Amino acid sequence: MNDNYLDVMEQYEGETLEVRRGRGAWIFERSDGVKLLKEYRGSIKRLEFEETVLKGLKAQGIRSVDQYVRNRQGELVTSGEDGTKYVLKDWFVNRECNLKDSREILTAVTWIARLHQAFRKIAWQSEWDLASMHSPGLSEEMQRHTREMKRARTFVSNKRKKSEFELCVMQNFSEFYEQAVEAQQGLGVLEKDLEAGRFFLCHGELNQHHLLIGNGDAAVIEFNQMHRGNQMADLYHFMRKAMEKHGWDERLGQAMTDAYNQVLPMDSRDRECLYYLFLYPEKYWKQLNYYFNANKAWTPAKNVEKLHSLKEQQEARGRFLERLKG
Repeated sequence: MNDNYLDVMEQYEGETLEVRRGRGAWIFERSDGVKLLKEYRGSIKRLEFEETVLKGLKAQGIRSVDQYVRNRQGELVTSGEDGTKYVLKDWFVNRECNLKDSREILTAVTWIARLHQAFRKIAWQSEWDLASMHSPGLSEEMQRHTREMKRARTFVSNKRKKSEFELCVMQNFSEFYEQAVEAQQGLGVLEKDLEAGRFFLCHGELNQHHLLIGNGDAAVIEFNQMHRGNQMADLYHFMRKAMEKHGWDERLGQAMTDAYNQVLPMDSRDRECLYYLFLYPEKYWKQLNYYFNANKAWTPAKNVEKLHSLKEQQEARGRFLERLKG
């Protein structure tokens, strides 16, 4: 971003006190609070969808969200002198959730549950029925990833001289592949049984980068992947990051599900969905997919270490899955 931001900010109410770079954008200390200015390449309809939902969240008590700010002309998008389009959002001084701190993890999970609870009170509107606002079936995504795993394994098995990474793939593939097939089939059956009323608004990309922790409070940011789908996918994405960081500590896993349940109780179908999401070996798929789509002549040592680590964590991961399955 160049000096266009100076021209752009003149089109908004308020006075700029300080400016700094951050998150690939400009962060402004303004007379009306902290704001973030960033380029925007999406549609106005998508912005209007996000704005309406974020206002709905505030009405439900989830006030720390990065709501869009309209310019002096009442528009969501502002163009710079070179035609580049920008959006301005409310911003926060909180820092990202520290996944090494179990207390912050549990605070974040509590806020995820509160967010989901508020989402459920926002009525879906017919004009939101666009492709980007609906999630594809989770089992369909698993099925695609499983095919990619199998394609990578076939490629490796046909090689005469195998690298250390490729030998690890051959040694561990069957175990992870069986988990992948069981997860996608189980979730596929579950999704067929779920009625439409089981799907709600979801953040779409909940991780430690999008949950900012303050003094007993949390801000939730970046709703650009928000859609209608299964809220357990939101919870899974955050929990998986935390569980990987803590070596699949089953006590932490139980504490996270307990924290969520205290705000928004999960029923048996929610737990079953969460189980299948965790059963799917997503990290293993990512390693194989990275390998297959990258330079196969050389694999970084860190990728080999990640495969070894996945194998070493299988026992702890298995205990967590058993407890989750109940």
